[in-house]
This record gives sequence, structure tokens and C-alpha cells, in this order.
Amino acid sequence: MNIELTDSLRERAARHAALADPARLRIVDMLTLGDLSPKELQAELGMPSNLLSHHLRALEGAGLIMRQRSEADKRRSYFRLTTGALDGLVPGTEHGAHRILFVCTRNSARSQLATALWRQVSEIPATSAGTHPADRIAQGATEVALRHGLELTGLAPRSLEQVARDGDFIVTVCDNAHEELTELDGIHWSVPDPLRLDTGAAFEDAYLDIARRVQGLAPRLHAA
Repeated sequence: MNIELTDSLRERAARHAALADPARLRIVDMLTLGDLSPKELQAELGMPSNLLSHHLRALEGAGLIMRQRSEADKRRSYFRLTTGALDGLVPGTEHGAHRILFVCTRNSARSQLATALWRQVSEIPATSAGTHPADRIAQGATEVALRHGLELTGLAPRSLEQVARDGDFIVTVCDNAHEELTELDGIHWSVPDPLRLDTGAAFEDAYLDIARRVQGLAPRLHAA
């Protein structure tokens, strides 16, 4: 019991030490909303790449962030917060939103699951769209939604041009959509495409990833 408490205190102290630098704290603040590539972080922070790499290694060493390879451009990677990275720590600032718009390429799985999950935890309206929408929702998405009691009725795939409007708080949930919409002002969640494997386990992993992110974002947003 005492050994576990000591280990826990040491882990928390290491995370606090990593966050003691203003640049690292800013990086973590940014990653509480979505995933970012080193290039995106460098543009936002305005610092040399070698200095950014130093800060990212420190945050990785403390177990606060992890790197994930892009499914679209294999030369690119995204940094994300590790699960439980901020447990016991205060997250970043709140943001106002009129409506949440979840965007993926086909608008057939991840964006629908995110919308349905969001509607369970927030009164802020939410919808979804795709850059190249499919004809119908993926069967795997329907099945994982049923397993978790989610309702996907009325969430048929639609195009981004048909759905988007001024004032939307946009969340891209796939790398292809994020990297295609370079001028889009929003946040990004690098959720692996479950259709690549098209298995129940892949859709379950996507559901759990999105559910965790929705639970983390919802308290950060208030109706604008």
C-alpha cells in the first residue's frame, strides 16, 4: 500500500516537472483539444524544430503524450495525450460553441459515433459530415452502436458543403479529412479508421477512443 502510494506520487511529480516549462504546458493545453503534428505545433509555438523536439521528448518521457503515425501520409505523425495523462491535473481553458460538427472522409462511422456520443453528454447541438460521403453508414458502426446503446437513426452520410455553417466548432476525426481540409479552423482527433480492418474489435477500439475524447472535450465547451 505504501509502495503504491510512493510510486503514484513519483509519477505525479514527474508529470508536474515536465509541465513546469511554459512551452511544454502550452503544448499540453493544445493537445487537450485534439491531436497535432510536429509541423502544426511548430507553427503555433513559433520555435525551432530542435527545441520543439526537446520539449516533446520530455513530455513523452513523463508519459504525458505519445506519437501516432498518420494513416494518410506515412511521413507525418501526430502527438496525442496518453490515456489518463491529466488525471489529477487541471486541464486548459474553456471554449464557447454554437454547434459541434464532426467530420471524417466517408461520414460512415467515426463521425456518426462521435455525434451520437456527444448527444449523450452535452446540450450543445452536434452533427456530422464527410468530405467524400459514403452511400450509407458502415455495418460495423451500426453494430458497435447497438452494443453500446447508441442511436444512429437520422445520421445518414452527408457532404461537408451541405452541412457546415458559420460558427461550427469543427472536429475532424480522421487523418485524411484533416490533411485535406488544410484551411479548416478546428481541432483534430487522429482516430484510426476501423474500416481498414473492418472487424468488430477495430470498431470497438474506435468507439472507445472517441468516447474517451468526447468525455474529455464536453466539460471544456459551453454554449456560445
